[in-house]
Amino acid sequence: MTTPATHEDPLLLYGESFASRLLLGTSRYPSPATLEAAVRRAQPAMLTASLRRQGAAQPEAGNAFWKLLQDLAVPVLPNTAGCHTAQEVITTAQMAREVFNTPWIKLELIGDDYSLQPDTLNLVDCARQLINDGFKVLPYCTEDLVLCQRLVDVGCQAVMPWAAPIGTGRGPVNPYAMRLLRERLNVPLIVDAGLGLPSHACTVMEWGFDAVLLNTAVALAQSPVDMAGAFADAVRAGRAAFRSGAMQPQDSAQPSTPVMGTPFWHHN
Repeated sequence: MTTPATHEDPLLLYGESFASRLLLGTSRYPSPATLEAAVRRAQPAMLTASLRRQGAAQPEAGNAFWKLLQDLAVPVLPNTAGCHTAQEVITTAQMAREVFNTPWIKLELIGDDYSLQPDTLNLVDCARQLINDGFKVLPYCTEDLVLCQRLVDVGCQAVMPWAAPIGTGRGPVNPYAMRLLRERLNVPLIVDAGLGLPSHACTVMEWGFDAVLLNTAVALAQSPVDMAGAFADAVRAGRAAFRSGAMQPQDSAQPSTPVMGTPFWHHN
Protein backbone atom coordinates (compact mmCIF):
# COMPACT_ATOMS: atom_id res chain seq x y z
CA MET A 1 0.00 0.00 0.00
CA THR A 2 1.34 3.40 -0.90
CA THR A 3 0.93 6.24 1.55
CA PRO A 4 0.32 9.64 -0.04
CA ALA A 5 3.22 12.06 0.21
CA THR A 6 2.74 14.63 2.94
CA HIS A 7 3.00 18.34 2.29
CA GLU A 8 2.88 19.13 6.01
CA ASP A 9 6.47 18.04 6.61
CA PRO A 10 8.40 19.05 3.49
CA LEU A 11 12.11 18.53 2.89
CA LEU A 12 13.75 21.96 2.84
CA LEU A 13 16.98 22.39 0.87
CA TYR A 14 18.53 25.79 0.16
CA GLY A 15 15.17 27.42 0.87
CA GLU A 16 13.26 25.20 -1.57
CA SER A 17 10.53 22.80 -0.48
CA PHE A 18 10.10 19.18 -1.62
CA ALA A 19 7.15 16.93 -0.76
CA SER A 20 9.20 13.71 -0.92
CA ARG A 21 12.22 12.73 1.16
CA LEU A 22 13.44 10.19 -1.38
CA LEU A 23 15.88 10.96 -4.19
CA LEU A 24 16.49 8.45 -6.97
CA GLY A 25 19.39 7.78 -9.29
CA THR A 26 18.76 6.98 -12.94
CA SER A 27 21.44 4.46 -13.89
CA ARG A 28 21.61 0.65 -14.18
CA TYR A 29 17.86 0.10 -14.71
CA PRO A 30 17.04 -2.79 -17.04
CA SER A 31 15.19 -0.48 -19.42
CA PRO A 32 14.00 3.13 -19.75
CA ALA A 33 10.44 1.90 -19.29
CA THR A 34 11.37 0.34 -15.95
CA LEU A 35 13.08 3.53 -14.85
CA GLU A 36 9.99 5.53 -15.77
CA ALA A 37 7.67 3.18 -13.89
CA ALA A 38 9.91 3.18 -10.82
CA VAL A 39 10.00 6.96 -10.74
CA ARG A 40 6.24 7.23 -11.07
CA ARG A 41 5.84 4.71 -8.25
CA ALA A 42 8.31 6.36 -5.85
CA GLN A 43 7.48 10.00 -6.68
CA PRO A 44 10.95 11.22 -5.64
CA ALA A 45 11.94 14.77 -4.83
CA MET A 46 14.77 14.74 -7.37
CA LEU A 47 16.39 12.50 -9.96
CA THR A 48 20.17 12.40 -10.17
CA ALA A 49 21.82 12.16 -13.57
CA SER A 50 25.43 12.04 -14.67
CA LEU A 51 26.35 14.32 -17.53
CA ARG A 52 29.66 12.55 -18.11
CA ARG A 53 28.24 9.04 -18.40
CA GLN A 54 25.33 10.02 -20.60
CA GLY A 55 27.68 12.02 -22.80
CA ALA A 56 29.69 8.89 -23.46
CA ALA A 57 26.62 6.99 -24.68
CA GLN A 58 25.28 6.90 -28.22
CA PRO A 59 23.72 10.27 -29.14
CA GLU A 60 20.34 8.68 -29.85
CA ALA A 61 20.28 7.00 -26.44
CA GLY A 62 21.31 10.24 -24.76
CA ASN A 63 18.55 12.20 -26.44
CA ALA A 64 15.96 9.61 -25.45
CA PHE A 65 17.19 9.74 -21.86
CA TRP A 66 16.88 13.53 -21.66
CA LYS A 67 13.43 13.34 -23.24
CA LEU A 68 12.39 10.82 -20.56
CA LEU A 69 13.62 13.08 -17.78
CA GLN A 70 11.63 15.97 -19.22
CA ASP A 71 8.49 13.85 -19.48
CA LEU A 72 8.78 12.74 -15.85
CA ALA A 73 8.76 16.39 -14.73
CA VAL A 74 10.85 15.64 -11.63
CA PRO A 75 13.60 18.14 -10.73
CA VAL A 76 16.98 16.92 -11.97
CA LEU A 77 20.01 16.92 -9.70
CA PRO A 78 23.07 16.66 -11.97
CA ASN A 79 26.04 14.93 -10.43
CA THR A 80 29.77 14.90 -11.08
CA ALA A 81 30.15 11.12 -10.97
CA GLY A 82 33.46 9.88 -12.30
CA CYS A 83 35.39 13.07 -11.52
CA HIS A 84 38.76 12.62 -9.81
CA THR A 85 40.03 16.20 -9.67
CA ALA A 86 38.52 19.49 -8.56
CA GLN A 87 38.97 20.91 -12.05
CA GLU A 88 37.02 17.99 -13.56
CA VAL A 89 34.25 18.60 -11.05
CA ILE A 90 34.01 22.32 -11.75
CA THR A 91 34.04 21.87 -15.53
CA THR A 92 31.38 19.14 -15.36
CA ALA A 93 29.22 21.19 -12.99
CA GLN A 94 29.35 24.22 -15.25
CA MET A 95 28.39 22.11 -18.28
CA ALA A 96 25.53 20.51 -16.33
CA ARG A 97 24.25 23.93 -15.34
CA GLU A 98 24.04 24.89 -18.99
CA VAL A 99 22.44 21.63 -20.11
CA PHE A 100 19.84 21.35 -17.34
CA ASN A 101 19.43 25.04 -16.59
CA THR A 102 19.76 24.43 -12.87
CA PRO A 103 22.14 25.63 -10.15
CA TRP A 104 21.81 22.32 -8.26
CA ILE A 105 24.80 19.99 -8.27
CA LYS A 106 25.57 16.79 -6.43
CA LEU A 107 29.28 17.03 -5.78
CA GLU A 108 31.16 13.77 -6.25
CA LEU A 109 34.95 13.91 -6.08
CA ILE A 110 36.26 10.36 -6.06
CA GLY A 111 39.49 9.67 -4.22
CA ASP A 112 39.72 5.89 -4.56
CA ASP A 113 38.56 3.83 -7.52
CA TYR A 114 38.19 0.62 -5.52
CA SER A 115 36.00 1.83 -2.67
CA LEU A 116 34.66 4.93 -4.51
CA GLN A 117 35.42 6.83 -1.33
CA PRO A 118 35.32 10.59 -1.83
CA ASP A 119 38.53 12.59 -1.84
CA THR A 120 38.10 13.97 1.63
CA LEU A 121 41.28 16.06 1.46
CA ASN A 122 40.09 18.16 -1.49
CA LEU A 123 36.32 17.93 -1.16
CA VAL A 124 35.86 20.97 1.08
CA ASP A 125 37.80 23.36 -1.14
CA CYS A 126 36.00 22.03 -4.20
CA ALA A 127 32.65 22.66 -2.52
CA ARG A 128 33.75 26.17 -1.62
CA GLN A 129 34.63 26.95 -5.25
CA LEU A 130 31.27 25.69 -6.49
CA ILE A 131 29.34 27.67 -3.90
CA ASN A 132 31.26 30.82 -4.79
CA ASP A 133 30.26 30.14 -8.42
CA GLY A 134 26.58 30.18 -7.48
CA PHE A 135 25.85 26.45 -7.20
CA LYS A 136 23.55 24.82 -4.65
CA VAL A 137 25.91 22.06 -3.61
CA LEU A 138 24.94 18.68 -2.17
CA PRO A 139 28.29 17.00 -1.41
CA TYR A 140 28.67 13.22 -1.32
CA CYS A 141 30.94 12.49 1.65
CA THR A 142 31.74 9.99 4.37
CA GLU A 143 30.15 10.04 7.81
CA ASP A 144 33.20 11.83 9.26
CA LEU A 145 31.98 14.55 11.62
CA VAL A 146 34.85 16.97 11.06
CA LEU A 147 34.63 16.68 7.28
CA CYS A 148 30.88 17.31 7.30
CA GLN A 149 31.29 20.29 9.64
CA ARG A 150 33.91 21.81 7.31
CA LEU A 151 31.53 21.39 4.37
CA VAL A 152 28.88 23.29 6.31
CA ASP A 153 31.45 25.94 7.27
CA VAL A 154 32.17 26.76 3.60
CA GLY A 155 28.47 27.17 2.81
CA CYS A 156 26.94 23.76 2.11
CA GLN A 157 23.38 23.95 3.45
CA ALA A 158 23.05 20.14 3.37
CA VAL A 159 25.48 17.23 3.23
CA MET A 160 25.16 13.69 1.93
CA PRO A 161 27.09 11.16 4.04
CA TRP A 162 27.32 7.57 2.94
CA ALA A 163 25.96 4.69 5.02
CA ALA A 164 28.42 2.31 3.33
CA PRO A 165 30.44 2.34 0.10
CA ILE A 166 28.44 2.98 -3.07
CA GLY A 167 26.61 -0.03 -4.44
CA THR A 168 27.37 -2.38 -1.54
CA GLY A 169 23.87 -2.46 -0.07
CA ARG A 170 25.33 -3.16 3.36
CA GLY A 171 23.27 -0.61 5.23
CA PRO A 172 24.70 1.67 7.95
CA VAL A 173 28.08 0.18 8.88
CA ASN A 174 28.96 2.82 11.48
CA PRO A 175 25.78 3.64 13.41
CA TYR A 176 27.69 5.46 16.14
CA ALA A 177 29.28 7.93 13.73
CA MET A 178 26.05 8.48 11.82
CA ARG A 179 23.99 9.14 14.93
CA LEU A 180 26.71 11.44 16.28
CA LEU A 181 26.62 13.31 12.99
CA ARG A 182 22.86 13.73 13.26
CA GLU A 183 23.21 14.92 16.83
CA ARG A 184 25.90 17.50 16.10
CA LEU A 185 24.97 19.04 12.74
CA ASN A 186 21.96 21.28 12.33
CA VAL A 187 21.59 21.06 8.55
CA PRO A 188 19.65 18.59 6.38
CA LEU A 189 21.47 15.26 6.14
CA ILE A 190 20.73 13.02 3.15
CA VAL A 191 22.06 9.46 3.32
CA ASP A 192 23.61 8.86 -0.05
CA ALA A 193 24.99 5.37 -0.68
CA GLY A 194 25.22 1.92 0.80
CA LEU A 195 21.55 1.26 1.53
CA GLY A 196 20.30 -2.08 0.27
CA LEU A 197 16.97 -2.67 1.97
CA PRO A 198 13.92 -0.56 2.78
CA SER A 199 14.58 -1.35 6.45
CA HIS A 200 17.96 0.42 6.12
CA ALA A 201 16.20 3.54 4.84
CA CYS A 202 13.61 3.34 7.60
CA THR A 203 16.33 3.01 10.23
CA VAL A 204 18.30 6.09 9.22
CA MET A 205 15.08 8.10 8.94
CA GLU A 206 14.15 6.96 12.45
CA TRP A 207 17.53 8.33 13.57
CA GLY A 208 16.53 11.74 12.27
CA PHE A 209 18.17 11.88 8.87
CA ASP A 210 16.21 14.07 6.51
CA ALA A 211 16.17 12.04 3.29
CA VAL A 212 17.86 9.21 1.40
CA LEU A 213 19.23 8.90 -2.10
CA LEU A 214 19.03 5.49 -3.79
CA ASN A 215 20.07 3.96 -7.06
CA THR A 216 21.52 0.47 -7.09
CA ALA A 217 19.18 -0.97 -4.45
CA VAL A 218 16.22 -0.10 -6.65
CA ALA A 219 17.69 -0.50 -10.14
CA LEU A 220 19.15 -3.98 -9.50
CA ALA A 221 16.16 -5.40 -7.60
CA GLN A 222 14.30 -8.23 -9.29
CA SER A 223 11.32 -5.88 -9.49
CA PRO A 224 12.67 -2.32 -9.47
CA VAL A 225 9.20 -0.79 -9.59
CA ASP A 226 7.97 -2.65 -6.51
CA MET A 227 11.25 -1.96 -4.71
CA ALA A 228 10.93 1.74 -5.47
CA GLY A 229 7.52 1.71 -3.84
CA ALA A 230 8.82 -0.24 -0.84
CA PHE A 231 11.62 2.29 -0.28
CA ALA A 232 9.22 5.21 -0.62
CA ASP A 233 6.94 3.69 2.02
CA ALA A 234 9.92 2.93 4.29
CA VAL A 235 11.19 6.50 4.09
CA ARG A 236 7.78 7.84 5.03
CA ALA A 237 7.45 5.32 7.90
CA GLY A 238 10.87 6.17 9.29
CA ARG A 239 10.18 9.89 9.15
CA ALA A 240 6.82 9.45 10.85
CA ALA A 241 8.45 7.38 13.61
CA PHE A 242 11.13 10.01 14.16
CA ARG A 243 8.56 12.77 14.44
CA SER A 244 6.39 10.65 16.75
CA GLY A 245 9.11 10.22 19.38
CA ALA A 246 10.06 6.65 20.20
CA MET A 247 9.89 5.24 23.72
CA GLN A 248 13.13 4.82 25.66
CA PRO A 249 14.44 1.22 25.90
CA GLN A 250 14.07 -0.33 29.37
CA ASP A 251 16.42 -2.72 31.15
CA SER A 252 13.63 -4.88 32.55
CA ALA A 253 10.21 -6.06 31.48
CA GLN A 254 7.37 -3.61 31.89
CA PRO A 255 3.76 -4.87 31.93
CA SER A 256 1.77 -3.40 29.09
CA THR A 257 -1.37 -3.71 31.24
CA PRO A 258 -1.16 -2.51 34.89
CA VAL A 259 -2.37 -5.26 37.27
CA MET A 260 -1.47 -4.07 40.78
CA GLY A 261 -4.54 -3.10 42.78
CA THR A 262 -7.00 -4.67 40.41
CA PRO A 263 -9.58 -7.29 41.51
CA PHE A 264 -8.59 -10.96 41.28
CA TRP A 265 -4.85 -10.13 41.25
CA HIS A 266 -3.05 -13.15 42.76
CA HIS A 267 -6.39 -14.80 43.65
CA ASN A 268 -6.55 -18.54 43.14
